[in-house]
Amino acid sequence: MKVLVVKLSSLGDVVHAMPAVQDIRARLPKARIDWVVERAFAPLVERCAGVEQVVECELRRWRHAPLARQTRTEWRSFKAALQANEYDAVIDLQGLTKSAWIAWHARLSPGGKRYAMANRTDGSSYEAPTRWVADVALKMEPHLHAVQRSREVCAMALGYELPSQLQWGLAQRAALRRSMSGPTRAQVVLVHGTSRDDKLWPVERWKELASRITASGYSIGLPHGSAEELERSKQIAAAVEAERPGMSSIWPRMGLDLLTDRMARMAGAIGVDSGLSHIAVALDLPHVQLYNFDTAWRTGPSLAMCGERQVSLFDPQGPSVDAVWEAWRTALGSQQRPT
Repeated sequence: MKVLVVKLSSLGDVVHAMPAVQDIRARLPKARIDWVVERAFAPLVERCAGVEQVVECELRRWRHAPLARQTRTEWRSFKAALQANEYDAVIDLQGLTKSAWIAWHARLSPGGKRYAMANRTDGSSYEAPTRWVADVALKMEPHLHAVQRSREVCAMALGYELPSQLQWGLAQRAALRRSMSGPTRAQVVLVHGTSRDDKLWPVERWKELASRITASGYSIGLPHGSAEELERSKQIAAAVEAERPGMSSIWPRMGLDLLTDRMARMAGAIGVDSGLSHIAVALDLPHVQLYNFDTAWRTGPSLAMCGERQVSLFDPQGPSVDAVWEAWRTALGSQQRPT
């Protein structure tokens, strides 16, 4: 069986679709799985176990100049790659017009079908063309975690029972962590940046939390993806260095592939609701995820899904430093602390 998964963006949504691929592998071991995704996120999907071919698109960029010569040329190349194989099942996990458009252009094998969601679920985007394009529209329960939604769509489309164990499939994580030694293994990454300013956690709280982490023997790593995030990293690092020189590291800008590999070497992560925080979950790092919106039930780690190593905290004013610190200690559990 040849299966095409359509999940284009964004970073956190792409991560949340990975367990569905692992379910297909577990229940249909002979299935060959391809994945259509925005080029920016392709390096992460390439690290997902069981994905045979990543078909890259750039719809986000093409839509700004749909008639430009470059866009037309790139679209033809993308369409050729998309239609290079016939698929027994094309599964739209996005539920938007853009993903339906991609699914419609994919080439089916004789008897192949396109599958999509028949309805919106709570807190998620949904557009009607996804079910118009589908040969089979699947009715979903209204209140589902993002991970569970993708898993159930694939299980219903391909006719298998969901495995009891959830796997993420970032297969390199264990090898990377075993092969690395030295101070990076005793470093905690602070994911303070997010695409929405209203999801940020106050920088003064980051400073206080960083002080507690470094006092316990861990150093901190500070990734950044913009000038604003770099400035925030500098503020946090400066506060740490004033107390404990050498205990902070501002990471250089790097691609998603190298960033994922580096995170896999960390002792754990604490972060706001962002793509990097969701990668930390998929890497099975001890992790605390901070929410000031009541969306943790839909996108954050839960006890049922991840156990106590990964914790979601919600507070409309942002979780307190004390609450984050206690959750972090719970996430670490009996893990040996640095000397």
